[in-house]
Amino acid sequence: MAEADHASAGDAAAPAFGAPQAASRAFGASPDAAGVRARAWHVDTGLTAAQVDHRVERGLTNHVSDRSSRSLWSIVRENVFTLFNGIVVGAFLLLLLLGQWRDALFGFTAIANAFIGVGQEFRAKRTLDRLAVLDAPLARVLRDATEHEVPMRTVVLGDILILRPGDQIAADAEVVQSNGLEVDESMLTGESESVDKNPGEHVLSGSTVTAGSARVHVIRVGDDSFAGRITVQARRFSLVHSELRAAINRVLRWISIAIGPVMIIILNGQMQHMGGWRRAIATGEWRFAAVGAVAAVIAMIPLGLVLLTSITFAVGAAKLAAQKVLVQELPAVEGLARVDVVCLDKTGTLTEGDIEFEAVHDVDGDSRPGWAAVLGWFGAQPDANATARCLAAGFPPPGRAGMPALSVVGSVSFSSARKWSAATFDAVAAGTWVLGAPELVLDGADPAASQASALSARGRRTLVLAHCGEPIEAAEGGDAVLPAGMHAVVLVTLSERIRPDAAGTLDYFRRQGVAVRIISGDSPHTVAAVAREVGIDAGAGFDGRDLPTEPDELARIAEEHTVFGRVTPDQKRDLVHALQRSGHVVAMTGDGVNDALAVKAADMGIAMGSATPATKAVSRIVLLDGQFSRLPGVVAEGRRVMANMERVSMLFLTKTAYAFATALVFGGLFWGFPFLPRQLSATDGLTIGIPAFFLALMPNALRYKAGFLSRALRFVIPAGLVVAAMLIVINAYARSQGVHNDEIRSASTLALALIGLWILLELARPLNWVRVSIVVGMVGGLVLLYAIPFVAHFFRLRLPGERMLVVSLVAAAVGCLAIEIVRLIWVRALRD
Repeated sequence: MAEADHASAGDAAAPAFGAPQAASRAFGASPDAAGVRARAWHVDTGLTAAQVDHRVERGLTNHVSDRSSRSLWSIVRENVFTLFNGIVVGAFLLLLLLGQWRDALFGFTAIANAFIGVGQEFRAKRTLDRLAVLDAPLARVLRDATEHEVPMRTVVLGDILILRPGDQIAADAEVVQSNGLEVDESMLTGESESVDKNPGEHVLSGSTVTAGSARVHVIRVGDDSFAGRITVQARRFSLVHSELRAAINRVLRWISIAIGPVMIIILNGQMQHMGGWRRAIATGEWRFAAVGAVAAVIAMIPLGLVLLTSITFAVGAAKLAAQKVLVQELPAVEGLARVDVVCLDKTGTLTEGDIEFEAVHDVDGDSRPGWAAVLGWFGAQPDANATARCLAAGFPPPGRAGMPALSVVGSVSFSSARKWSAATFDAVAAGTWVLGAPELVLDGADPAASQASALSARGRRTLVLAHCGEPIEAAEGGDAVLPAGMHAVVLVTLSERIRPDAAGTLDYFRRQGVAVRIISGDSPHTVAAVAREVGIDAGAGFDGRDLPTEPDELARIAEEHTVFGRVTPDQKRDLVHALQRSGHVVAMTGDGVNDALAVKAADMGIAMGSATPATKAVSRIVLLDGQFSRLPGVVAEGRRVMANMERVSMLFLTKTAYAFATALVFGGLFWGFPFLPRQLSATDGLTIGIPAFFLALMPNALRYKAGFLSRALRFVIPAGLVVAAMLIVINAYARSQGVHNDEIRSASTLALALIGLWILLELARPLNWVRVSIVVGMVGGLVLLYAIPFVAHFFRLRLPGERMLVVSLVAAAVGCLAIEIVRLIWVRALRD
C-alpha cells in the first residue's frame, strides 16, 4: 500500500496543451515514477481511507487554485494611488483646509471615479476567481471496496473513478477497465464525435461519458490536470480593450504630466498678481492665490468624463441585460462597435451542439425487408451511442407503432475504433445487419460507397445499413470482424441542427461589413457544409493540421480562408492573434473549453448561454439564452455608446483645452485667474455635465470609426483656443478699465457659459426637438444662475455692469462665430 502514497501531482508528463486529441490517446504510460499505476487489487477496492487522508494532507487533491493574477490590494493601488488622483485629492484637501468647502465640490467626483474603477476591476477578479472548467457537483469513486459519491474537489491522486453515461470526468485518468466506454471531448477539442476509450488509454478532465462504463485510475489532479491547466491560463487577468477608455487614460496621463509645471506657472502668476510672494504671504492673500491656482488646475481635469463614461457603460449593460445579454465588463458594451472580424465556433454556436436524423437514401441492389425495424432496434438499444440514438426520431422500436418484432440471436456493440455495430436476427430480418461508417463496412468497389462519399462531401454524417447472411466472427484478439459479402441496403444521413437565427445574424454582419471566420475542431468538410447552410462561401475548408506556426504565414492564411477545421485550442488562439496582427478588431464566440483561450485572446469574447463556466468566465459578454440573434442588438448598443460618448468626450476635452491655454496665459501675464472653482463647477454643469448625461443616453445608430482621439483633437484644440482668446480679451479690457475682480469673474463666467452652450449646440448635431430642448433648458439654467439671489450669492455671481456686459456679450458672439467656422473646417476635414 505504501507504494501508492509516493505519488506526486506533477510526476506524470503533461500532454501538449494545444493538442488534446493526441494527448487523450498518448499521454504516456507511466503516471507515477514510484509506481502509482493501479494493481488488480487496487481496481477492485480503490484506495483505503488512510491512503486518502494521507494524500489530502500532502495536497494531492483535485483542488484547482482559486487565486487570480491580481490581488485586491493591487487593484486598489492602481486605481486610487495615482498621480492624477493625488493632484485632485491634494487640491480638494487644500481647499478644505482653507475653509473654502464651497469650491471643493469637485472632490466627490474624483472619489466616485476611484470607487467605480476599483469596483469594476474587482468584479472582474471575482469572476475569474470563480472560474471552473469542471461543473459537475459529485464524482463516483471506489474506496475501501465501496462506491462513494464525493465532491469533485476531493478526488485524490490514485483514486479509482467509476464512470457511467452522463458523468463528467473529474480528473485526468487512465482507463483500467472498460465496457464500451465512449467519451465526448467536444468541450475540449471541438470534435463533435465521441471517442472510444479502451484500457491503457487516457481520459481528460472536463470531458463527458456518452456511452458505456469504465473504471479509471486518476493520474493527474488539480492544477496538473488538463482542465486545471486551461483554467490557470484562462484565469490570467486582463481588462477588455476599450479605445474610448484608452483615449481618456491617455489624455489623463498627458494632463498628469503637464499639470505640475502649469500649476507652478499659475500659482506664481497668482502670487505676483497679489503683489509678490512676500507680500501675499505677509498679508494672508496667498489663500486667494491658492484658490485661484486650484481653480485653474481643476479646470484642466475632465473630472466628470470618467464618471459619465462608466455610468453610460452601466446603462448600456442594463439595457442588454433586459435582452438576456450579460456584460461581464462595462467597457465591453463598446467592443462590438469596433469589431470587423467575428470568429465563430461551429458546435454550440452555429449549431445547437447535437445531431439529428435527416433522411434515408435508397441504394442500387436488393432492398431487404425489415430494414426499418432494424434501424429502430439500433436506435433503441440502452448502450447505443449518440449517433445511433438519433435514429429513434425516424424509426420506432421493433414491436411498436406498426414495426414488426425482431428476434435477436446476437449483437456487437458500437466501437469508435471499428466504427460499426452489428446484430444477427432470425425470422423477419434474418441474417446479420451492420450499421456503421461506409468506408469501413463496404468494399470500395460497391456503388453505394461512392454514393456515401458524395453525401459525406455535402457535410452530412453518413451511415450505411448493410446485410449479409453470414454470422459475425471473432478475430484472434477476441474482437469481432465483419463477414465477407456485406452489401448496402440503405444509407442514413444525419446532420447537425443549425440554429434558426444563425443565417440571419451572419447576413447582418455581412451587410455591416464585418468579416466572418468559422474555426472548429470538427472535420473541415463538415464545418464547410454547415457554413454553406448559413450562407457563407466556405470552399473546402482549411485543415488545422496544415496550419503553419510562422506568424506572417499564419496571418496570410487567416486572411485568405473563411473556414478552418481540426483546429486545436492553441491554434484557435493563434488564429485570433494572427487576425489582430493584421490590424483587425476580433470577436470570438464559443461555448466549449476548447474555445476558452481564443475567447480570452479576442478583443471581444462572447460566450453562448450553454458554454462551460471556463468559457463564460473569460468572456466579455454572455448570451444567457444562447440566442445568436442577440448579437445585432449588442452591436447597436455598442454603436450608440461609442457615438454618444465621442460627442460627450469632445465637450469635456474642449474645456481641458481652454483651461490649459487660459492658465498658461494668465499665469505668464501675472493676471488673476478669472474664475473661482465653484463658478467653473456651475458652468461645467450647464454646458457639459447635465447635457452630457442626456446626450450619452440618446439613440444613435452612427457606425463607429477608429481614431476617436485624433479626430476629436482636431476640433477640441481650435475650439479651446477660441474660448481662451475670448476670455483674454474680456480680462484685458477689464484690467485696462480697473474693473473689480468679482465683476471680472461674473463677466468671464457669462461669456464662458454662452460660448460653452454654443459648443454644446454644435456637438449635438444633427438637431432634433429633444436636443434643442436640452440646450434651451441649459440657457434657462444660466438665467436662473444670475437671477436667483441666494444661488448667485453662493456662486459669487452678479450681472456685470453695462460696459462689461456688452464686452462679454460681444466676445461671446465672436467666439460662437469662430466656433462655427472651426466646426465647418473640422467636418470638411473628416469628409476628406
